[in-house]
Formats: sequence, C-alpha cells, structure tokens
Amino acid sequence: MPPNNPHNPYAKAAGAYGDHAQKHTPDQRELEARVLLKSARTLSMLQEKWDERGKDDLDVALQYNRQIWMMFYDTALENREGDRPNDLRSNIVNLANFVFKRELEVRAKPEREKLDILININKEIAAGLITKQKAAEQEANQE
Repeated sequence: MPPNNPHNPYAKAAGAYGDHAQKHTPDQRELEARVLLKSARTLSMLQEKWDERGKDDLDVALQYNRQIWMMFYDTALENREGDRPNDLRSNIVNLANFVFKRELEVRAKPEREKLDILININKEIAAGLITKQKAAEQEANQE
C-alpha cells in the first residue's frame, strides 16, 4: 500500500482504501473487484444519461476511476518483492497508463463512446479478480 504521503494526492485515497479493505473485506481481490464494478456502473450510468449529466458528473466519475487505477499503479510499482510476478506488475502498470491516457482524451474532448473502453476494462479486470477468488476458495475447501 502506498505510504500516507501528504504530497501524493492519491495517498489519502489509497490509504483509506487499504484501511477499509482490511476492516471490512476478508479478501483483497473481492474489494478490488467491487470498486472496479462500482466505477464501471458509474461510468455506464453517466453514458446512459450523457445529455442530462451535470457539469461536474464526468469529472467526478473519471476522478474516482483514476484513484482506483492509481492505487493499482502505485501498488505494482512499490511491491517489487511482493507475490506478483514482474510480468503481471508490468501489465498492471501498462494498463493503468492506458486508462490514464484515455481519461485525458475524454476530458479533452468528452464523447460518450470514449467511456466504453474504460467500462469494459473495469468489468474484465473485476471478472478476473472474482474468478481468481472463487478458484482460491475452492482450492482451500478441497484441502
């Protein structure tokens, strides 16, 4: 988990995420999947009501998604000795960079269709996290 650095604007969100995860979720993957799905739902709802959205709705939704991906990014960079292989860490960093780039594109020229890829990425990663969690639970039950 990234340190609670007052100079890092994402440290507070990442720290709160970590605290909440440890207190309320037995499995980190489950929490990560939940926040990704929440972001995907928020972006989808924004897409559906694109013409009725408020002035700040897009910024709020993109900021929430960015905080999630910044946490993944920071964790991948800082967890060099962790249990994640280098190729997985590299993939996380590359995917986060793509998400950040797409966010800038959406902010520069807002278009409803540009959110599709962000929504799909969040849903696919969440599905993978849920699948891994269920497989781990089944393995634990078999032992």
